[in-house]
Amino acid sequence: MKTGHEVIRDQLRHLDGSPGVYRMLDGESRVLYVGKARNLKARVSSYARPTGHSPRIARMISETASMMFLTTSTETEALLLEQNLIKQLKPKFNVLLRDDKSFPNILVAKDHAFPQIKKHRGAKKEKGAYYGPFASAGAVNRTLNQLQKVFLLRNCTDATFETRSRPCLLYQIKRCSAPCVGHISEAEYGALVGDAERFLQGRSTKVQEQLAEQMQEASEAMEFERAAALRDRIRAMTAVQTTQGINPRSTPEADVIALHMEGGQACVQVFFIRAGQNWGNRDYYPRLGGAESPAEVLQAFVGQFYSTKEPPRLVLLSDDIEDREVMEALLSEAAGRKVEVNVPQRGEKAELVAGALRNARESLARKMSESAAQSKLLKGLAEAFDLAAPPRRIEIYDNSHIQGTNAVGGMVVMGPDGWMKSQYRKYNIKGEELVPGDDFGMMKEVLSRRFKRLLKEDPDRQSETWPDLLLIDGGAGQVSAVGEIMAELGVEDVPFIGVAKGVDRDHGKEEFHRPGQRVMALRHNDPVLYFVQRMRDEAHRFAIGTHRAKRAKSMVANPLDEVAGVGATRKRALLAHFGSAKAVSRAALADLKAVEGVSEGLAQKIYDFFHEKG
Repeated sequence: MKTGHEVIRDQLRHLDGSPGVYRMLDGESRVLYVGKARNLKARVSSYARPTGHSPRIARMISETASMMFLTTSTETEALLLEQNLIKQLKPKFNVLLRDDKSFPNILVAKDHAFPQIKKHRGAKKEKGAYYGPFASAGAVNRTLNQLQKVFLLRNCTDATFETRSRPCLLYQIKRCSAPCVGHISEAEYGALVGDAERFLQGRSTKVQEQLAEQMQEASEAMEFERAAALRDRIRAMTAVQTTQGINPRSTPEADVIALHMEGGQACVQVFFIRAGQNWGNRDYYPRLGGAESPAEVLQAFVGQFYSTKEPPRLVLLSDDIEDREVMEALLSEAAGRKVEVNVPQRGEKAELVAGALRNARESLARKMSESAAQSKLLKGLAEAFDLAAPPRRIEIYDNSHIQGTNAVGGMVVMGPDGWMKSQYRKYNIKGEELVPGDDFGMMKEVLSRRFKRLLKEDPDRQSETWPDLLLIDGGAGQVSAVGEIMAELGVEDVPFIGVAKGVDRDHGKEEFHRPGQRVMALRHNDPVLYFVQRMRDEAHRFAIGTHRAKRAKSMVANPLDEVAGVGATRKRALLAHFGSAKAVSRAALADLKAVEGVSEGLAQKIYDFFHEKG
C-alpha cells in the first residue's frame, strides 16, 4: 500500500482551486487530520513537497494512505465544516478542545406576576431575560447571593410560591421581599426586578445613585429602619462589584482569550466580560498534536469553542490567527450580528489580554507540576499491581442504595491530568429480577451496560474512552462477579482490582483482590495506597450523592407530574383549588371540571389516572 508524499501527489490531479475541506486517512481509514483551505490544490500541494515540514506534519504525511475532499462555496463554509468534522471525528493530529461544557446564565423568569431569579443552564426555552454566560456555577451563585441581598427577589419555585402561608427564612434574613404572602405589591416588586435587570445590563451606577437618593429621603423623613435597609443594599451591590475584580470601563462586552504554550502543553484562559463586568474565567487545556504554532492552536480553539456557544460582539485574542476575517464572518453569521475578532496592542483591551495571559501562564505551571506528581503516582500504581504500563484511564465503580431502594451505580474516572469529571457516569439500576440489596447483581448490571455500549460504539478501541484499569469497591465476591460479566462480554484484557476494607474496616488497612491471585496489601504509608483510597472515596462520594438526589426526588415527587396534559400552570391551578395532590386524587369528576383551565377531556384524564391506579 502506498503512503506519504506519493499518495498526496496522486490526489493533486483531481483537484482545482476551489475552497473546501480535506481529510487525511491512514491505512485503516482512520482520520488523521482534518483541514480547510481557500484553495484545495494549493494547500494539498504543500504536503506533496518532500522536505520543509515540521516533525509533526512529516509524521502525519508518512502515515497518510488516502485522502477525502469536500468542496464548498465559500471559505467560511469550509471553516464551519472543518470545525464540525474535528469535533465529530477527533483526529489524531488536530488540536482538540477537550472540555466543552455549556455555561450557566442568570434567568429572570417572566412567566409569573412576581418573576423568579435563578441559575439556568442549557437551551433557553423558558420565557424571560437571560444574562451571561458566567464562567462557572460558583460565579453565578455568588452573584445571585449578592443580588438577593440587594434586590430582594424570590428564588423559590412557582409551586413553593403558591403554597406559602407565611414568609420563609430568606425573608427573615432580609434576602427576599416575601411577595408570596403579600408583603410587597406587584408594582413595587416589578420595580425591584427592573433595578436588578439594569444592574445585570451594566447600569449599576444609576441603580446605586437611585438607592442613595432613597436612603437620603428616608433618613430625612426619620424612617431610619428603611434607610438602614437601603444602606445594606448599597453595600451588597458594592460587594458584587468588588468580587468581580476587573470591571473594564470601555469594554462592555467581550470574551478575552489568551494562550500560553510551554513544554509541549498549552493553556487557554477565557475571561467573560458582560455589561462592563467580569463574569468569571475558565482555563482550558487543548490536546496538541505536537509542534503547533500559537496561531494554529488559537485558530482551532476559537472555532471549536464557539461551535456550540453564542459569541459576544468582541473577541480579544493574545495572538493573531490565520484567516481572521474568515473567522469573523463565521462568528457573525452564527450570532446573527457583527462579531469583531481583535488582537489589541495598547490601552485597556491590551491590559485585559495581559491579565488573561498571566492567568494562563500560572495555570499551566500549576498543571504541569500536578501532572508530574500524577505521573509518578500512576507509575507507582502500575508497579504495585504488576500492570504492563501506567494506566491512562482508570474507571472506579461503586453502588449506593438503602435496602435495595433507589439503587444507583456510579463511575468516576481518573487520568494523567487528574479527575476527568466530564466522563463521570451514573446508572439507575433497572434489573427487575435483582433481589433488593444484591450488590453483586448491581455491579454486574453496571459493568454490563458500560462495556456493551463501549463494544457497540468503539469495538476497535480507537477512542480514549476504553479503560486501562478498573477499581471495584468490594472484595472477592465483587471481583468474582466482575470477572463473570467481563468473560461473558469477551473483554478479558482489561485488568480489574477489588478494593476492600481490611481488619475492622479500618481506613488504611485496605486489602486488594485480583482474579486468580492472592489477597495483597500495601504499606501503611505508601503514596499509592493514599492514591487508591482517594479514588475509592471519590467513587463512594459520587454514588452516594447520586443516590441521595434520586431518593430526594422520589420523596417529593408529585403524582400530577405523571398525568399527560397537566403542565406547570394547570398543576398550580389544581393545587390552588384542592390544596394538595391527595385531594385532587379524591376529587369527583364534576369538581375537576370546575377548576379554571381544566377542560372536560383533561378532567376525565385526571380522574381516570387516579382511579385506575387506586
